[in-house]
Amino acid sequence: MSDRHQLTDSDPRAQGSDVEPGGPAEEERPRRRRGRRIALIVLLVVVLLSGGTALAGGLYYRSVDKSIERVDAFEGVPEESRPQVEAKGAMNIMILGSDSRDPESTGGSRSDTIILAHLPKDRSSAQLISIPRDTWTAVPKSKEGRGGRDAKINAAYAWGGVPLMVQTVEKFSGVRVDNVAMVDFAGFKEIIDALGGVEIDVEKGFTTKYSLIGTRTFEKGRQTMDGAAALDYARERHAFPDGDFARIRHQQQVIKAILDKAASGGVLTNPAKLNSFVRATSDSVAVDKSLSLVDLAMEMRGLRGGNLTFFTCPVKGTGRVGSESVVFPDPARSKTLFDAVRRDSVPEILAISGK
Repeated sequence: MSDRHQLTDSDPRAQGSDVEPGGPAEEERPRRRRGRRIALIVLLVVVLLSGGTALAGGLYYRSVDKSIERVDAFEGVPEESRPQVEAKGAMNIMILGSDSRDPESTGGSRSDTIILAHLPKDRSSAQLISIPRDTWTAVPKSKEGRGGRDAKINAAYAWGGVPLMVQTVEKFSGVRVDNVAMVDFAGFKEIIDALGGVEIDVEKGFTTKYSLIGTRTFEKGRQTMDGAAALDYARERHAFPDGDFARIRHQQQVIKAILDKAASGGVLTNPAKLNSFVRATSDSVAVDKSLSLVDLAMEMRGLRGGNLTFFTCPVKGTGRVGSESVVFPDPARSKTLFDAVRRDSVPEILAISGK
């Protein structure tokens, strides 16, 4: 897997932790073409929305599916410690997002995103739960002996790669992770430009501290953004008192806008555009060895943007642990939410999220 998937913006090495140089999260691997880094969520939704007609060339799309980079997400994850499946047929996908071109990134660090996507048994909707990257939680010990203590949740990747992230998210949520997807969110720029821009309703005017063009000012209200503007909008956190929580909200806004535009912008009805779109996207993502995007697409071909719900894992607030700025989860509310996810009770999930 290329370096774009190293999710270490809150890298424990910068926090005085015991991450060892040369570990799994630092392995140098061949780089893929940067111009084709488009968000996995967009690939999934475009293929999902395309349904049977766009997937008529099933063998072709399966060949594309097979070309997508694969990771061994569950290697060494002890089965005895994993949550049991309570709702057969439902699916929970852990999405790990990085941003390899974030202007704030230094020394190879990445801004990471952790989303637990719940797909109900009937596949009529999807609920995407963002887990703040600085959430303070117990990280199990990796097979190399790292971890085994409380830390920010994304420290798990630096200590044990994807398998330790699976263990950590499962321990934190009590929800069994069925599949894993990894994506570079910097790819939003390319896909948004390919769509001709997206509509975003800016909740509050602000000026970015870091931008692809130096600084950028956003006015309050609904507006069309090109890829660079949307990426700056989704990255900004310094302009808001709630920092990363604002960034999570904006990122969710941009994802939703991409989904809506992809469904209505002519991509799905134009085989040539769809073909180019899928081909470009296939080179930008990595998924676990068992996930078939084509099979998932066929199962969820009726899904639309209005059937997706985005929200953030319940938290008590922020604070400090030693020298680290962290997010404290709300154990009671989180347990109620993830219990509903585990039982595949979509009405309860939506009620808890306030959607």
